[in-house]
Amino acid sequence: MQLEENGFDTWAPPSPGLVRDFVNSYEPQEDAESLDSATALRDWFAARGLVPASARMTADDVAAARRIREGLRAVLLGHAGHEADDDGAARRALDAELAHLPLRVSFDADGGLRLTAAGSPFERGIAGVLDAVRRSEAAGEWERLKVCARDTCRWAFYDASRNHARRWCSMAGCGNYIKMRRRSGDRVQA
Repeated sequence: MQLEENGFDTWAPPSPGLVRDFVNSYEPQEDAESLDSATALRDWFAARGLVPASARMTADDVAAARRIREGLRAVLLGHAGHEADDDGAARRALDAELAHLPLRVSFDADGGLRLTAAGSPFERGIAGVLDAVRRSEAAGEWERLKVCARDTCRWAFYDASRNHARRWCSMAGCGNYIKMRRRSGDRVQA
């Protein structure tokens, strides 16, 4: 069962939920940035147990986190069956950031594969987000993580529908808006 809060679905399995929350640290419709400082980035990671609360982040870490986040948003746009908004620039920036990370693959105590980083606190925190991507993919949940088809929204959501065909973050919000515009005869992009 889906729960809605402020018009957005809030339920997701833990791993895709972590990635969704990272992508939604910027709200495009409101131009609201949650990762607006090194302290905010550290606090975001620390609140999710990815780094200690005493970790130090830098302005460069914030810029890298934002590029990774927007690259992930572009990937999720593809999951929803849409073309990139920027001719692939965000995904190229994501790949460039990932190439610089000192990521390592290891096995946990239960014999499960794990992605980690032994570098800076930022690298360890972002490795936790990327490990959530890996876990989501292994569980068959990755493709269900999408961004809203409404071009002014692009909010990330987990598609828990049976046929995996959901297009909007909220049927009551963006879905209703698009459908009403179509009914009124206005030409509107999803």
